[in-house]
This record gives sequence, structure tokens and C-alpha cells, in this order.
Amino acid sequence: MAVNFVPLHDRILVRRVQEEETTQSGLIIPDSAKEKPQEGEVLSVGRGKITEDGKVLPLDLKPGNRILFGKYSGTDIVLEGEEYLIMREDEVLGILAKSTKRAKEAA
Repeated sequence: MAVNFVPLHDRILVRRVQEEETTQSGLIIPDSAKEKPQEGEVLSVGRGKITEDGKVLPLDLKPGNRILFGKYSGTDIVLEGEEYLIMREDEVLGILAKSTKRAKEAA
């Protein structure tokens, strides 16, 4: 994936994570019944939020982070034929930690 896009200030570029197309029992979920996922991967981040005194506060998010965001967060855009979201960092609900081998075994 080679999107050449750098968001401004405290904005981030996100690609939604695609949901499963079938249920555990093997039923296929049609596109009309699916909701857009609220999980995504950060692809690009801006330099940071500019304060009133001109200082730049860097973002906590980094490219590659998996995040959760609200149902109506961000703005949908299309770049090079692919769908993405642009949102402010404060619209992000949290960063998903990478699962460990133990967490997978416990599940």
C-alpha cells in the first residue's frame, strides 16, 4: 500500500479493518446487513496539535497502531480507489494492544 498522504496537525489517516464475511456457523453475511467496523489501522499521522502559544504537541498515535473509534467518527474519503477515514486524534477511543501467545491460548 503506497498512499502518499500526510494529514495536517492532529489528524490521522485510518484504514478500516475488514470484518469476517461468515459467522462461526458458516452463514454468509450480506453487505447490506453489515455495519462498518469501528476498528482500524493508523496509516499516517500529522505533526501534532498546535497550542495557542505556537508549540506543537506530538500525537500519541503512530503508524501501524490498531485503534477503536466511534461509529460516526471521522470523514470517509477515497484515495487511489481505496476507502479511508480521516479523523482527529481525540476521536480515537483507544489503542488495541497486540495479542500475546498466552492471551490466545487462554481464549
